[in-house]
Amino acid sequence: QVQLVESGGGLVQPGGSLRLSCVISGFTSDDYEIGWFRQAPGKEREGVSCIHSSDGTLNYEEPVKGRFTISRDKANNAVYLQMNSLKPEDTAVYYCAAVEDPHYYCSAYGPVVNEYDYWGQGTQVTVSS
Repeated sequence: QVQLVESGGGLVQPGGSLRLSCVISGFTSDDYEIGWFRQAPGKEREGVSCIHSSDGTLNYEEPVKGRFTISRDKANNAVYLQMNSLKPEDTAVYYCAAVEDPHYYCSAYGPVVNEYDYWGQGTQVTVSS
């Protein structure tokens, strides 16, 4: 049974930083992708970034390029999202999600919401002064 548990959200001032963590369990192979997504009130869920568990190929959506960094810790089965230079428009519930053998690989297409089968419970990020 695949499980994902996020942590690290909170309240931060504009320009500040947060690091989100996603601990993954239940996969029997090392061939899956992890994506970070976010959903603001009244808006659709959107992709943020993604990474392949084995080869580390990754991708970012345009609004976060240069500010967010995704990384993986294979020893601890975790994926992190370092978020710097946060803006009020980054306020949302952030989710990590996983997919095995995707049709649309992260490296080419970025995080595609409908591709992902397993989802965490989400963690709130609020950027406000």
